[in-house]
Amino acid sequence: MAFFDILKNQLMSQVKREVAKTVNEKVKTVEKGRNHTETFIFANLPTNVIQLKALPESSLDTAFKSVALCIAVLCNYEKDANSTWEMLDYLKGPESVNEKEMLFIKERLSGKQYKTLSFFKGATADNGYTPSVPYTITVSENPYSFDEENWATLYVTSGGADSPRPVKLRRKPSTNQWFINDIQCLADIRIPASQDEWA
Repeated sequence: MAFFDILKNQLMSQVKREVAKTVNEKVKTVEKGRNHTETFIFANLPTNVIQLKALPESSLDTAFKSVALCIAVLCNYEKDANSTWEMLDYLKGPESVNEKEMLFIKERLSGKQYKTLSFFKGATADNGYTPSVPYTITVSENPYSFDEENWATLYVTSGGADSPRPVKLRRKPSTNQWFINDIQCLADIRIPASQDEWA
């Protein structure tokens, strides 16, 4: 009988260890991917580097701040492309906006500035993507956003799209700042109702 008690105790200990291990893994997964969101409010959108650097988010000490500023900066493209490149240079950190990136942004935004405005609260196809003022934007993560060390992919939601759009970032460990790496959120969205002949 003692042999079976020992065997039973060993088996129970092993089961408890496996259960604890599984629970710990699930807790880590939940903590890792909380689908955390952060909301940012801007009285005005920056039109030059000086205005950009004056914003508290310009510390770039979280990936969320960097994404919010990236969208705010892109709203300036049709007004002043050169100032927009200068601001994006700041948001890209050690790198500068290259010719390929400039061409990509030009192709996506020329005549379609409403795309960047669509990421702000209140902007819909019905109102021509006119955001509410002050400008409010929400940036979110998913369970895989921070899977790779010093890299992140966060998301912004457009009032003209059905799913969130990504922005990829890279962290510079020496300064603990998050810099824009790849602006992947500029795919087409529903056109403003005023431009839709089928509306």
